[in-house]
Amino acid sequence: MSMFALSGAIEAGLIFSLVALGVYMSFRLLNFPDLTVDGSFPLGAAAAAVGIVNGLNPFLATALGVAAGAVAGLVTGVLNVRLGVMNLLAGILTMVALYSINLRIMGSPNTSLYGSETVFTPFESLIGPGLWTNAIVLAVIALAVKLLLDWFLRTELGLALRASGENPVMASAQSIDNDRMVLVGMAISNGMVGLAGALFAQSVGVADVSMGIGTIVTGLAAMIIGEAVFKARKVAWATVGCLAGAILYRFFIAVALSAGVLGIQAQDLNLVTALVVAVAVVASKARFAGAARVRLGMTRLRSTFQPQRGG
Repeated sequence: MSMFALSGAIEAGLIFSLVALGVYMSFRLLNFPDLTVDGSFPLGAAAAAVGIVNGLNPFLATALGVAAGAVAGLVTGVLNVRLGVMNLLAGILTMVALYSINLRIMGSPNTSLYGSETVFTPFESLIGPGLWTNAIVLAVIALAVKLLLDWFLRTELGLALRASGENPVMASAQSIDNDRMVLVGMAISNGMVGLAGALFAQSVGVADVSMGIGTIVTGLAAMIIGEAVFKARKVAWATVGCLAGAILYRFFIAVALSAGVLGIQAQDLNLVTALVVAVAVVASKARFAGAARVRLGMTRLRSTFQPQRGG
């Protein structure tokens, strides 16, 4: 694999690590199967691209992409908790609606950013234009978002959100508003996905209405791979796993495509993605089942050698 392909894989991995963090927030912490991601990713890209093309500062345009993604997540949350729509269906409805909204925002299926300033432009003069400039900037952004998320989940609101996702009945008994937690969590989750979309559009130089297809699968793959690599019992390690899993996932994909393993070609990307997710899920379940058997065996061993108390 060439250095160009490697740097591209790491860039994509760092961007999709933000998607993985958003998926972790919704799927793991809120227990909310959210398919809005496939729509909020191109939404963030579209909002940022249109802002930049119309002369908006790239950093403000990126913030606009984050806000757009957060609104999309909030809409899904409102459909679920206020209107009683099933969570899975609520995400699907928002995702479908966002396809048309993204077309409305851009006015066409895609918007080119070639020749426009992006968030990476100032760092090209600071660091110097090179193969790894974008990767360095993205690494700083991904790490900053990870640390901010870790901090938030340790706050009173973050702990309430985690409690609501883990056990809504117990959380409600502790006077936690579960509906409010869903709205907050969905907004934050899709805000991070919107940020990923905005950065992806600026990295590749174009925002496209169809660029979100399969985003949720990529986010899930990164999260599951991270969980398989890191035995994450704490949130801080789980978020590290999301970052590492996204980079590893994109690296494996790049290696498979560049090496032509088993005749894999670019059009086989979705098939490879599905296979990677399936393997990661099976490996993760096997690891947890093995750990459970070990704990059960140790418990039986201790009970065997435990001194019996006679009557």
